[in-house]
Amino acid sequence: MKDFKFKIAGRDYTTKVEEQENGALLVTVNGKAYEVELPEQAHAAHKTIVKAAASAAPSAPSAAPSAAAAKGNTMSAPLPGTITKVIAQAGQKVKKGDVLIVMEAMKMANDIVAEADGTVKAVCVSVGQSVNQGDALIEFQADAAPAAPKAAPAAPKATPAPAAPAAAKPAAGASVVSAPLPGTVTKILVQPGQAVKAGETVLTMEAMKMENNITAETDGTVKAILVQQGAQVQSGDALIEMA
Repeated sequence: MKDFKFKIAGRDYTTKVEEQENGALLVTVNGKAYEVELPEQAHAAHKTIVKAAASAAPSAPSAAPSAAAAKGNTMSAPLPGTITKVIAQAGQKVKKGDVLIVMEAMKMANDIVAEADGTVKAVCVSVGQSVNQGDALIEFQADAAPAAPKAAPAAPKATPAPAAPAAAKPAAGASVVSAPLPGTVTKILVQPGQAVKAGETVLTMEAMKMENNITAETDGTVKAILVQQGAQVQSGDALIEMA
């Protein structure tokens, strides 16, 4: 079992990764367990990533951390990967949800987004740089929150959301685009009958506080959409059937 601790936007996360006898992984994030199945071609890469994340200490900074970092306003890498795009610049004002950095991890493009309105104080990485879990990516100063009203009305009781419909099943032997890890479908970008190219983003899903672009592995035509926006999916669930 490997234990990892990291912080995203000031919130602490504790993750445990345990390999099961059937080759799957049991990933526990803040006490919530997920069973993750890895494709055979990714299994060896996973072992290398876990070993490196557990043994490698973050590189020492060349200068003393700034006041922003000392206050915990540093956005860190949630898992090992490679920086593929740096969008933010020092001094830039950003809104909650703006994409600041894109990093590739587990063969997915992951958007690192601002979790509040604020200002980018410093960019700590560059394109092509490999980072470990917990490495600083952005020094960020969030805008001050507005003062709370003196007397807030009692919040109404939330009505439970209806359960998402079960995902449709692809035809036996069909070519599908599958979920690489558990998460929530946030956007569907293609329609049945649409021709797509290898590497083209077909949908996005949120997993581990990151927006992940799910891409087509080969050229083809979308035969059927097997999930809906907002659906909760598990690792290996079929998302899109290709023809």
